[in-house]
Amino acid sequence: MEEAQVANPEMPFPEDELEVLQTMPFQVFLLVASADGTVDKQETDTFVRSLLDLEGTSKSKLSRVVFSACAMNYRKYWGDYTAGKVKPDLDAMRRGVGFLNKRLPPTDSRSFRSHLYELGVAIAKSSGGILGGAISLQERMVLDQIKIGLDLGQAMERPKRWDKTFASDLGLEMTDDDLDRLLKLDPFRKMDPKKFPGSSPLREILRNDARIMRYTPSKQKKDSEIVVRQGDYGSSAFLVLSGKVEVVIDAPAAKLGRTDQKKRTFMESFSQLWKNPNRPEVRDPAKYKTSGLENLKGAGGVHVFLNDAPVVIKNWGKAEMKAGAIFGEQSALGRVPRAASIVTVGDAELLEIRWQGLRDIMKNDQALKDYIYKAYRERTLMGALRATPIFRHLSDPDLVKVADQVQFETYGDFDWNKTYKKMAEESASVRLSKEPLIVEEGQYLNGLIIVRAGFTRVTEKFGSGERTLSYLGPGGIHGLDEIAHNWRKKQNVPWQHSLRSLGYVDVLVIPTSVIEQVVLPSLPPNLLPPPIVQHQATAKPAKAAAGPQIETDMLEFLVENRYINGTASMMIDIDRCTRCDDCVRACASTHNNNPRFIRHGRQHSHYMIANACMHCADPVCMIGCPTGAIHRSAIQGQVVINDQTCIGCATCANSCPYHNIRMIEIRDKSGNFILDEGSNMPIVKATKCDLCFDQLGGPACQRACPHDALKRVDMRDTGALAAWLNR
Repeated sequence: MEEAQVANPEMPFPEDELEVLQTMPFQVFLLVASADGTVDKQETDTFVRSLLDLEGTSKSKLSRVVFSACAMNYRKYWGDYTAGKVKPDLDAMRRGVGFLNKRLPPTDSRSFRSHLYELGVAIAKSSGGILGGAISLQERMVLDQIKIGLDLGQAMERPKRWDKTFASDLGLEMTDDDLDRLLKLDPFRKMDPKKFPGSSPLREILRNDARIMRYTPSKQKKDSEIVVRQGDYGSSAFLVLSGKVEVVIDAPAAKLGRTDQKKRTFMESFSQLWKNPNRPEVRDPAKYKTSGLENLKGAGGVHVFLNDAPVVIKNWGKAEMKAGAIFGEQSALGRVPRAASIVTVGDAELLEIRWQGLRDIMKNDQALKDYIYKAYRERTLMGALRATPIFRHLSDPDLVKVADQVQFETYGDFDWNKTYKKMAEESASVRLSKEPLIVEEGQYLNGLIIVRAGFTRVTEKFGSGERTLSYLGPGGIHGLDEIAHNWRKKQNVPWQHSLRSLGYVDVLVIPTSVIEQVVLPSLPPNLLPPPIVQHQATAKPAKAAAGPQIETDMLEFLVENRYINGTASMMIDIDRCTRCDDCVRACASTHNNNPRFIRHGRQHSHYMIANACMHCADPVCMIGCPTGAIHRSAIQGQVVINDQTCIGCATCANSCPYHNIRMIEIRDKSGNFILDEGSNMPIVKATKCDLCFDQLGGPACQRACPHDALKRVDMRDTGALAAWLNR
């Protein structure tokens, strides 16, 4: 096709493209000026004056031509706007950016786009009261959107998943001989390489996303090695290549490197008042030699051997898996705890595949996908659906009909804690733009969404941006309001709110037709949501506020900082807090005179979330611990650390997105550092709040506060949180 003729030989743009460029300054003006709901005279005057200033000072011919043309045509553009012919349109600017990048050198294109952003900043500053200068929150959010639309972020090459292979994490390498061997084994030999895209062929997925783990008993003893522990969170699946492994269910915690958990007696708690050491972080070195585990460092990282494996396997072993067996896939894909412990029996060779590689193989091999989904349907799905209130009334045959139609979808990054740390300081609108959309407000309603793992943000359009309405965690449902309304009213109302992934999210999607035909006809009336009320051509669910509510800005604060992940977040009312430090002293007295939190943290209004372990619903700190030292307590599920099996690798501390785990150097009773025999350096351990899991009265910090200024908050119970905030 012949390219359109340019309007001016000195300007490398066809007439239609130049028209778009000439309206870009006016679009910036409309977006910024209307952010707070009104366009005032000060903003208008600043816009025209800035156009003339940029025309006179810019060294770019394109800038001079565009700003001059926009100034001359301003009244026409304004007339089109008041007549409803033109609306604020960020997409128009994106089209203009495409034309600029296509026809100009990168430096010239960026210079023009920077002038447009400066124009927006000048307009925003002009509306800040009588003297100007202050930029409102709404205007700042719009400026962030404009910056994204103009593609003015810092340029850098995007990191690629395969820049670092999975095997290299442990100093291993997948050789060509290894790959040739794997491709001759089930299930890979049955896969068709032609079905995999050129960008990620099967061979390269195995090279980059898999590693061969070889387990050999120690020379001194015929011990077994722990592969995975029951209750741990994992991000990889395993295929037995040779040898065999044993499935161990409900083995004692101490056998797996965890704390032998029991509550202190009253006298044990009371005696801490005089038994606590007077030096920081005191340990008894003799206790580290009595663990039932043996940790060895060698090729492939830290190996954890179970010294009395024959006894453990005899008493608690349930099943044996040989070559060809797959395990760990449900935990890897669903981010749920491991259902059992797996230990090796003699020599064994396992292929470990991280979840990204497993996902890509499933995407291109229907047989493996069917196998894994079939296993999930048989082992887990029916129980998960039966636990959901809207399905409890269904008969078993009807529940099977629902289960057979469930679709599995995943959004976001499994390692969300790493990307969150990098963008934590970005503005709210920039972070929102990076949250994957699961469903979008106003779009066609295709099914009911149930959150299986992770967290989602529920938003609605507000001005030129979005605002947070609520958040959903595991078990949360989205879309029932719309489906029930359409079923009763015979209408076709679309999605009323958008749903966005906060980090990694695994969802179940049940088609609308299944809900209408199987679930709704017999759903108890008290579970049916109220009809959606239509007003001003916009449908919104009409829900009266029942009891105290969490204010929108507080909700935004909790969601933006991912505090919604906490089941025991420490929230402090600064207005009530007198800084008496009773909470800190109480914490220290229950932890050998070592406080396990810092009375400091992010604040919103007069509330602070302190730097104390939140005992997260999605505890990313537990992923990757080589010895299983960090785990959930068997008492109430608190996240705790076994000091005896912690090797001080700092994997948990580096993974915690809230900086609530600290590495400390330990001492003996004389106050001397306990040194590593190999390096002669002080031994370090991970420490954090354990929610006083072994104390009779629960968290000492909360009990000690004399002013009711501190509360350990379960963010899943928004009603209790709202009641506390609105005391």
